[in-house]
Amino acid sequence: MNLHSKKMIAPIIIVGLLVTYYLGMGVFLFFFDLPGIIRVVVFVLSLAITLVLLYVLGERIKEIRKGEEDDLSQY
Repeated sequence: MNLHSKKMIAPIIIVGLLVTYYLGMGVFLFFFDLPGIIRVVVFVLSLAITLVLLYVLGERIKEIRKGEEDDLSQY
C-alpha cells in the first residue's frame, strides 16, 4: 500500500459512514408515518446529500492522486 492509498482511507471511511447515515435516515423516514410530501422531500434531500458527498469524495481522491495531500495549500 503506497502513501497515496493510505491517505485515501480516512475520507473513504468518513464518507461511507455519512452515506450510510443519510440514506438510512432517508429510507427510515420514508417508511415512517408522515404525510406524503414530507416523505418525498426527506428522501430527496437525503439522496441529494449522498450524491454531493460522493462527488466531493471523488474530487478529494483526485487531489490525493495528484499529490495535493494538503487542502489548505490552495488558500
